[in-house]
Amino acid sequence: MKTASASRTFPDARGAIAAARDFTASFLRAQADAGVPMGPRTVEDARLVVSELVTNVVRHAAGPCRVELALARGMLEIAVSDAYAVAPIAHAPDPGRVGQHGLEIVLALCESVDVEPIPSGKRVRARLRVT
Repeated sequence: MKTASASRTFPDARGAIAAARDFTASFLRAQADAGVPMGPRTVEDARLVVSELVTNVVRHAAGPCRVELALARGMLEIAVSDAYAVAPIAHAPDPGRVGQHGLEIVLALCESVDVEPIPSGKRVRARLRVT
């Protein structure tokens, strides 16, 4: 199966979260229009994952954020890079905690999530099943 991919760099925090969500939705809708099968919640789940990952960047990292999307074999890989080298930490579930649930959400929706150091910071990769 052919891999489809797209990437975009968001230079600053202003509007980055909404723009990254819209970028992701546009990419997936174009793939669906091209005949790639997707589940009924794929676009919304992917938008939520991207939103949570980019929110972490906006809150904790200075500088640009890069979102890379790759779709192959029924799996969407979402990679978000930033200049902050510290890996995000998933907290234990706590319904009484206000905030800091983003990574919990990403882990619940995705098949896998990993963090890799890159020369300019880190890259968080999340893999979401689309079919």
